[in-house]
Amino acid sequence: MNKKIVAMSAMSLVLSVSFSEVVFAEAVTSVVPVSDAPQVAPATPDAPSVADTGKGGATKKMLGEVVVTSTTIDDRFESKRGEASNVSNISGRKVDEEHGKNIVDVLESIPGVTAEVQSGDSVKIMLRGVEAQRYMGEKPGVAIVIDGVPVLERTGRVNIDLDNIDSIKVIKGGASYLFGEDALSGAVIITTKRGAKMAGYTVSTEVGSFGYKKGLARAGFTKGDFVGHIQASKASADDYYDQGAYSRQYVDGKLQYLIDDTSDVTFGFENSKRAKDSHGSVRGVTQALIDPRSASATAGKDYARKYDIQLDKLNLAYAKDFGDASNLLVNTYSFTDHTYGWSNPSGFLRNASCPNTSVAALPSCNMSNIADAYVSGVDTKQVQRGVKAELRKGGEKVGLMSGLDFQHFEEKSVSTNLVDYTSRNTAVGAANPLNLAGTVTSDNLSTSNTKALYGEFKWQFAEALTATFNARYDNILAKYSSNIPLTATQIAQGRSTTGQKTFNVWSERAGLNYALAEDREVYSNISTGFRVPTLSQLYGGTISPTGSVAANPDLKPEHSINYEIGVRGKAELMGVPLDTDVAIFQLDRNDFILNTGGQYQTSPTGVTEQYQNIGGVRNRGLELGAKTDSRDTWSGDLAYTYLKAVFTRNDTYWMSMGTRSVPLPSVLYNNTGKTVPRSPAHKLNLTSRYRATSALSFTGEMNAQSGSYADEVNVVWIGGRTVFNLTANYDVKTEGGFKWAAFARLDNVFNRYYYSTIRGSSDSNGDGVYNAEDPSITVNPGRVWTMGVSAKF
Repeated sequence: MNKKIVAMSAMSLVLSVSFSEVVFAEAVTSVVPVSDAPQVAPATPDAPSVADTGKGGATKKMLGEVVVTSTTIDDRFESKRGEASNVSNISGRKVDEEHGKNIVDVLESIPGVTAEVQSGDSVKIMLRGVEAQRYMGEKPGVAIVIDGVPVLERTGRVNIDLDNIDSIKVIKGGASYLFGEDALSGAVIITTKRGAKMAGYTVSTEVGSFGYKKGLARAGFTKGDFVGHIQASKASADDYYDQGAYSRQYVDGKLQYLIDDTSDVTFGFENSKRAKDSHGSVRGVTQALIDPRSASATAGKDYARKYDIQLDKLNLAYAKDFGDASNLLVNTYSFTDHTYGWSNPSGFLRNASCPNTSVAALPSCNMSNIADAYVSGVDTKQVQRGVKAELRKGGEKVGLMSGLDFQHFEEKSVSTNLVDYTSRNTAVGAANPLNLAGTVTSDNLSTSNTKALYGEFKWQFAEALTATFNARYDNILAKYSSNIPLTATQIAQGRSTTGQKTFNVWSERAGLNYALAEDREVYSNISTGFRVPTLSQLYGGTISPTGSVAANPDLKPEHSINYEIGVRGKAELMGVPLDTDVAIFQLDRNDFILNTGGQYQTSPTGVTEQYQNIGGVRNRGLELGAKTDSRDTWSGDLAYTYLKAVFTRNDTYWMSMGTRSVPLPSVLYNNTGKTVPRSPAHKLNLTSRYRATSALSFTGEMNAQSGSYADEVNVVWIGGRTVFNLTANYDVKTEGGFKWAAFARLDNVFNRYYYSTIRGSSDSNGDGVYNAEDPSITVNPGRVWTMGVSAKF
């Protein structure tokens, strides 16, 4: 059974592991209720461009019976035949027709994907519920790769230009066997637009709710052996939230040179500039109800504001087809993230109106009550550079791929006091020192250098049965240095301004694929992921002049292991052809890193804070996807996820009570057996399309999810929600090749009130009780409309 090769792939390793047993404890329920995937066959994909079909590694070839289709560099094709993992694809055409506000609107159609939208198009993507308990800018546990570039933004979120997406591929389950660190639960691989289909000129404009406006211009060409395009876009809005105005602009493009009939080289670039103020947080459900726009400073404040972000991405890729089912891919890249913002709105001002004596009776000196009062300005610059190379060989019974990955990462972060302040409202003195504006409180440089070797072995050892084995070995050297000098006392305490650690980590996948028929197959695999400790977790306060966390240089990398089995293929329902994919999975993490003093807490007196490998989580679930032919008059898609995410070990969780000025005894919780917060058990996306004419189509979408807890202690419960969206698209193409299009989109048609985010971790209002009045909440803006027109000629 001949199969087509995608001239792009890559991967990693083999392992076998036994399932561990766990007892699920009953969760505490002090409840406060509140109210594309791929275009499937038989749909025809976009016709390939000259650049996509004529040269180098970009060519689909008829090969032998075994083909390697894994890659960390490029992903132009959607084939899942013979794949041992749960993989979903979304075409660029679907992304364009969605007209979404952010990538979440696109990824809703993939089972197992959840995301936290901070605002606009700033998104934290999560797979299978992994890392749902964390929200302070940590890595998401998902590898985000754009044109082969691993994108690690400072905020732990990702900003993506939806106008420049050619395809999206989502791999679920541990994926460090391909992508290395942080692919604990999978990877999202995005390929940007390219090829001859971009030739010509395109202009578009959009308007929408809350002063939203956007404009885009694109020019593309094909001339001789060159194919390329460049586009620029700009968007801005006043936003729903008070002080929530934002703007963003992109300039990006791609140039491809066809060297000869067997090779090409492609240069891609992207520059984006963003400005974003408040995200609209309020404290507690009462304030969320009476002040959903976060217009009152006393309602609670965002921990961070006034973000200015500049992102620059460059990559240069070379593809060579050697014939005989073998090819070479090489990619070099550079990604820079320069972010500045305010952080930490807690403390007490000291100025002419707020004297150095006690200010306990002066609420106007409490920064929590002042909209624009923040302690720190944080200036951070991240640089990622690297080179990857992959060599692939297909054959009658065996397919092979080997790869090299060299990465350099560095982060320079400087924090400066923005105001004169003290931590407490008592008189300034030795117990409550004055912190002066302009003082540099931290000046750190963190680096990591990764050298990795990875590969895939694919063996068809029976007519219908194919085995896939992957392995990746990472050598990671992490270093840290601080430019803040230590005092003699601090040196005597054993503090240092430098630290370093080397990690050597293996990652693996072993999988089977059994073809039940030409259009139906069973797949299963065991795969792994890992994340190395940060240097601050390793060395704690010993590399900080003022830190109080004890060092633990023996910390080990966190690991995940994913087990899954699934069936995909074609079926019929009442005579309607369907593409279906259903999988069950279990993803275990038995050594994730926790602070013994609690998460995002101030440790109680007598408790030594230290990061240790003392956390455990088990995520189990079922994912079901079904799609029909979108070209039919009536068509529809379904994506359903069942998830049970439970802490298997989290027995030392201290929750702070009271305020910094009037602290109360912290409360110790044992969260073992409790449900991971913000991980709803049921999630359903239904899409229905009606093509009234060849030019006019209507799409209705329903997104529903069950309730979830807002906190790790399972005290505050938030009810489920169901939201409906509508989209209309009108496309006309004239005989002369001129094409124009118009769309209108209405989100949250019935203006459903719900929370976009809710996070609880402490007694934030200081009343000595943790309840529904303490979590930080962002209320969804409600019904939102967008419309636009575009022309291509």
